[in-house]
Amino acid sequence: MKNILKLEEMVMLALSIYAMILFHADWWWWLLLLFGPDISLFGYLAGNKTGAACYNLFHHKAFAIAIFIIGLSTKIDPLQLTGIILFGHSSMDRMLGYGLKLKEGFKFTHLGIIGKK
Repeated sequence: MKNILKLEEMVMLALSIYAMILFHADWWWWLLLLFGPDISLFGYLAGNKTGAACYNLFHHKAFAIAIFIIGLSTKIDPLQLTGIILFGHSSMDRMLGYGLKLKEGFKFTHLGIIGKK
């Protein structure tokens, strides 16, 4: 992936960390939920198409933003934090080259094939 895109994702990850600070969140939230979206990988047990759909739902930034906005509008702090962390997690994954998945299999992403240089 181009370095400018990696830099952009790094800035979004930093933004999510800054948001956690602004919300005076306990850091155990970050540790608890940072790798939570990766539970969606279990969808691959039902096949590539289901796995990709599960993974993409929990790694889509629009989903993270929607969760955050719902939490903000309802004043439900855990939803706000979940949205922030989902956003940061997605940025971290993309910074590392893990994009949204295609139905062909886990290593096929919208950023290219994982591991191929």
